[in-house]
Amino acid sequence: MDSALPKPGSVLRHSLPVRLWHWLNAVLLYVLFTSGLGIFNAHPRLYWGQYGANFDHPWLKLERFGSWFTLPAHYNLAMARHWHLTAAPVFAFALLGYMMWGLFGHHIRRDLAFRRGELAPRHVWQDIRDHARLRFPTGEAALRYNVLQKASYIGVIFILLPLAILTGLTMSPGMNAAWPWLVDLFGGRQSARSIHFITAFALVAFFLVHMLMVLLAGPVNEIRSIVTGRKKS
Repeated sequence: MDSALPKPGSVLRHSLPVRLWHWLNAVLLYVLFTSGLGIFNAHPRLYWGQYGANFDHPWLKLERFGSWFTLPAHYNLAMARHWHLTAAPVFAFALLGYMMWGLFGHHIRRDLAFRRGELAPRHVWQDIRDHARLRFPTGEAALRYNVLQKASYIGVIFILLPLAILTGLTMSPGMNAAWPWLVDLFGGRQSARSIHFITAFALVAFFLVHMLMVLLAGPVNEIRSIVTGRKKS
């Protein structure tokens, strides 16, 4: 986020790397989630530990997701794996690149780091109340991320997305041979699969809340800012 004023009443809200990563992620997460459901449909049960098969007791048992909700739009495990494993490395390296840019380009320190007093209980509670009452910041305050935005973005970028990548790697037999410590880290391949599933739906929940906030805050201005980078102040 920049504070440069290209013209009266308009500010540069999102830099080009932020916008590119945002839209790339939108496509990749769609491909990964829908193809992941296609893979999950092959065995729609989740277990904890090292093993899980038809005669084991799952902690979660679901029906297959509808074909219209998966990629491809019919049951095809090989094709779903192809889509998933094609998008996954692009997603992982894009996240790594974004993290490196955010660190060395000072985006993290400037825009996402919490300022003094922002984590004070009274400040956090006030932000929660303002969101619950649909009172969104205006003017100069609207050009900065509030404490709830910072917490959610930090949680997604530094916890959920890396967790999705690492648990995905843990399920790969090749990675088990190269990095056997991953299996121990997550308590087994089936535990990693369960965490991967939970993380995927946590990201979907974040996306739905994110879209709701965009609609409530003014979709035209918000979408303009993530497309052109500029937002009316």
